[in-house]
Amino acid sequence: MTNFYPAVKSVSYKFSIASFLLFCIIFQHITANAQSKYELNKGWKCAPINNVKEKGTGISRAGYNTNAWMPAVVPGTVLTSLIAENKMPDPFYGMNNEQIPDIYKTGRDYYTYWFVKDFKEGVPQNGSQVYLNFRGVNYSCDVFLNGHKLNDKPHSGMFLRQSYNITKWMAKDGNNRVAVIVYPPDVVGNPNGGQGGDGTIARNVGIQYTAGWDWIQPIKDRNTGIWDKVTIEKTGAVRIKNPHIVTLVPGVRQADGPQQPAIIQVSAELENATNLPVTGELRYSLDNTPVSKKVTIKANSTLTVQLNDYSLKNPKLWWPNGYGAQPLYSMHLQFITGVNKISDQQDIQVGVRQITTEWNARTESRQININGQKIFIKGGNWIISDEMLRFSDARYDAEVRFHRDMNLNLIRVWGGALIERPEFYEACDKYGMLVFQDMWGSGDCNGRWTDPMKLDDQWTRRKYPDDHGLYLKSIEDQVKLVRNYPSLAIWCGGNEITPPEDILAALRDTIMPRLDDTRWFIPYSNSEEMSRNVLGGNGDGPYGIQPLSTFWAHKTYPFNSEVGSVGVSDYESLKRFIPVKNMVLPEYDEATGKTKTDSVWDYHKYIGYDGFIDKYGKPKNVEDFAAKAQLVNYDQYRGLIEGFSSHMWDWYTGTIIWKTQNPWTAMRGQMYDYYLDPNACLYGLRSGSEPLHIMYDPTDGMVMVANNTFKTHANMMLVAKTYDMDGKEKILTQVFSDVTPATVKRYLSLKKTIDDLARDKGVFLCLQLLNTDKKIISENIYWVPDEKGEYSGLQKMAQGSLNSTAKYLGDDKVEVTLTNSGNGPLAFFNRLSLVNTNSKQRVLPAFYSDNYVSVLPGETRKVIIDYKNVSKLNLSVSVAGWNVSEKIIQISK
Repeated sequence: MTNFYPAVKSVSYKFSIASFLLFCIIFQHITANAQSKYELNKGWKCAPINNVKEKGTGISRAGYNTNAWMPAVVPGTVLTSLIAENKMPDPFYGMNNEQIPDIYKTGRDYYTYWFVKDFKEGVPQNGSQVYLNFRGVNYSCDVFLNGHKLNDKPHSGMFLRQSYNITKWMAKDGNNRVAVIVYPPDVVGNPNGGQGGDGTIARNVGIQYTAGWDWIQPIKDRNTGIWDKVTIEKTGAVRIKNPHIVTLVPGVRQADGPQQPAIIQVSAELENATNLPVTGELRYSLDNTPVSKKVTIKANSTLTVQLNDYSLKNPKLWWPNGYGAQPLYSMHLQFITGVNKISDQQDIQVGVRQITTEWNARTESRQININGQKIFIKGGNWIISDEMLRFSDARYDAEVRFHRDMNLNLIRVWGGALIERPEFYEACDKYGMLVFQDMWGSGDCNGRWTDPMKLDDQWTRRKYPDDHGLYLKSIEDQVKLVRNYPSLAIWCGGNEITPPEDILAALRDTIMPRLDDTRWFIPYSNSEEMSRNVLGGNGDGPYGIQPLSTFWAHKTYPFNSEVGSVGVSDYESLKRFIPVKNMVLPEYDEATGKTKTDSVWDYHKYIGYDGFIDKYGKPKNVEDFAAKAQLVNYDQYRGLIEGFSSHMWDWYTGTIIWKTQNPWTAMRGQMYDYYLDPNACLYGLRSGSEPLHIMYDPTDGMVMVANNTFKTHANMMLVAKTYDMDGKEKILTQVFSDVTPATVKRYLSLKKTIDDLARDKGVFLCLQLLNTDKKIISENIYWVPDEKGEYSGLQKMAQGSLNSTAKYLGDDKVEVTLTNSGNGPLAFFNRLSLVNTNSKQRVLPAFYSDNYVSVLPGETRKVIIDYKNVSKLNLSVSVAGWNVSEKIIQISK
């Protein structure tokens, strides 16, 4: 997919994105069977419709001159092409987005464009076939090849794939040209500041957020363009379409050890494009065992073939992150003709697992089981990787890896966006992330609430989209596209609302039973089929910054699909998109509870931290503000996930954070910024989400251990100790401990002791679990405020002594060792950054085994940094903490 990112008026950004672009190019995934299928992803040109007078039949002939046309980004949108050619400014920087004309004012023709691509491919011989495939065009189009129109009527729908048999239209000299006229969405919507603007964007079968939301500004071309892959596919007379792999894993399984057999079920559509019947064999091999069936496909027809069930002996099972490994089997699916010739083939990665659900009577919510074991859901809400649909395998891999690193096990793909691309699912398979996949629709646009910002009334909006037939046809197509991925766990009818009744009935009663009947389908994201609170209903929230007690002591929805907080990144991140003149501190008025912010901060959707940052001392400037925001970020998300985990299987079966990433330079709800630079949210969540985790309830002082694994952990040593601001240690308790699987075990309350010790200046509470080798297997350091709720001691803390060294463990891996000499205070909250030695700019993306690390007196901590040094830079490591001055460490060989 396209590896393109906008240029930003910041030296640091230009460098980091250049590095990441190389990373994307080098690791770009090529579809299997490259000799028979390839992408048309370079050399496209485009021109606005008003500049082109010729018809498509003429434009698609090789003789038509396109020298004056603009280079185009495909896959991509009109706007990505204009930005690439510096015709439009980078909308992610400052207020630049306001300089881009909006389609609502310009009219649809302004963003209606022709796209042309020349490619070489010879005329097929001996009954072979050639297909031109489009995986996504927004919104409608006509397609021409070598002077011929390929579609009888305009193709409509953002999410409906197209495939054209172009065998008879191929140029005899091998020089071919495809021309596509792409029209914007039929209804572009008025971006009036509402959720989805005036809501009419939802009349299309497409993305709703493009007219703006409370976390994003409008995308001015509404994502018009050839936004997904274009491929040429060569086959024999018969091609394989839409294979379907089902794995059944009966019983309750463990993550390791010998396994009873699993059942593998395989089917596929076989399309015969010739005028004669074709006899052959559909077959595959799994774990070196062949399975096959001989069939005859009639002329010009498609046949669905179901192969016999296969019993896979001692299978290697796929598990969600934190519960086990994610092995994948390679399945080589082929159609072989009678003369033992391969007509078509597909390589499929198969994860062997079974998903079931049941109603948990104690929590009053749905419980998800994988391979018979209950899984406590710790998830993040995902919008999309990039608002302008500039997707790449490398970026997908990095973002999903960040979710793995947060110790999450599920990603919910929000309904105002899209059914995610196969490459996203491949990354989720790799990293063990279950996927909760919404279909297109949201209560905000589709009429759940009365809304003065909307053009139509609720009754009218409730019928969106306009074309129900197109919606259902698109759903069928997209289900077939992604149903084979083991990570896909849940289908959902829409965000906070069901689709219209006829669509819902077709999904629930016909489409899903026929196309994908092994997964949980829920009608909408906070449905009562998902959970019920004590009042009998369901919902989501709370949102925004909260006192930590909210997460621990106040029961919310038992399977909460959206709960979240703040997420401003640090100063280095802010500099990438906020001009210097707009680096203005937010001003919080405690009396009114309102925050005054700079216009650029407002435009990028800043939400306030209220008085939480001031507890660390009034920030001096934006850099100080952003540094203190990281302390709040870490504490908020650690507290959020700990609070939910403390009540797992009692109050809750799962929770999903709103939200963990942004598709542009927004300032809320993110664990890493758009440029893939993580902030402290990620590491607070990583700590609180450990599969085996020791934690402290600030409301009653209870020390407890959450065991989110299938194993009993016995003979552990539980240690609780405090450190004052000078580094003096006090042991509170040290006791042997054990905890059974999928359990939260409560040990003892330390509230009175902690309150007494923290009264004047605050105190550090360190909780540890040690194994029988006396190795720390879980460590959790809290900074507890004074009796006024202020961090007065932190504000006067003495400088810490931290010795830092770094060495290479390989070409793309660095080990950093942090040692506190033990003669002074705790070395608190240290941010590690892998940097370019010359520019001092961060290398992005980089993955840290931990960050924002606190090192106890006398303790040594090691952090591993993974990265791709594609530019062969001279690298160093920066270490800077709350009471540790920044140091640049050279990396030894």
